[in-house]
Amino acid sequence: MRIIESIPEMQQASESWRCAGKQIALVPTMGYLHEGHLELMRAVRPRCDVLVISIFVNPTQFGPGEDFERYPRDLDRDIRLATETGVDIAFIPHVDEMYSEGYQTFVNVTGVTTPLCGRSRPAFFRGVTTVVTKLFHIVKPHRAIFGEKDFQQLVTIRRMAQDLNMDIQIIGHPIVREPDGLAMSSRNAYLTPEQRRKSTRLHRSLKEAEVLVRKGEKNGEAILKKVREVLAEGDDVRIDYVQLCDPTTLKEVDRISGPTLLAMAVHVGIARLIDNSVLIPSP
Repeated sequence: MRIIESIPEMQQASESWRCAGKQIALVPTMGYLHEGHLELMRAVRPRCDVLVISIFVNPTQFGPGEDFERYPRDLDRDIRLATETGVDIAFIPHVDEMYSEGYQTFVNVTGVTTPLCGRSRPAFFRGVTTVVTKLFHIVKPHRAIFGEKDFQQLVTIRRMAQDLNMDIQIIGHPIVREPDGLAMSSRNAYLTPEQRRKSTRLHRSLKEAEVLVRKGEKNGEAILKKVREVLAEGDDVRIDYVQLCDPTTLKEVDRISGPTLLAMAVHVGIARLIDNSVLIPSP
């Protein structure tokens, strides 16, 4: 695997592959790779000639008091895992090159970024869309893949790519979970063993909601009430939001009339965990 740190070097390499007719795929990451990241790489590997991952902890998507400084990092391990997974290029840019002195240009997607995480993390999506746009211009991929755990992020990037006529296929990949159901996330490293046990309530609450919907429940408040009850079974767990939304527009709904996103963000200790499920009503 080749490591590229320079933006011009990455752009030149990508241009040469494109001129040679090669298909490029990108897996954007902030590093501290886990099995969820590796599954994205494996999923897109057969669909490209050159597989690029980016490893960049993006400062513009962290708000004041958030965990930018303590965000887990282990570059040596990341490089080893990416190499073993068949990655061709690891693009690892420096912050001062991605955001040079005097930087003042940002990409802002409205609408789909307003609800859910947009309420409690107002700077987050502007940072995400800006860095992803920059990565698209630098790596020049034909396709990019994102995990559905960050469902609102995926919807936002799809909206951005469509609105800005980006000639890039945006691929979503199902959530990858631990054996006990916890969605894989780099922030799981913040959890103590006891908090790790409590965090399984997120997945359990989603499963309870799925059961209700399969049994014919369509009333949104009844479903959310059950979810909140499961999440509240003890201390050290604080709900940021639990909401039912249209999976395309992310507008809140109060009744299940078709595929409906159940999304949540929950604080367990210092970790803010997100999870979701698309509920399918019974015929």
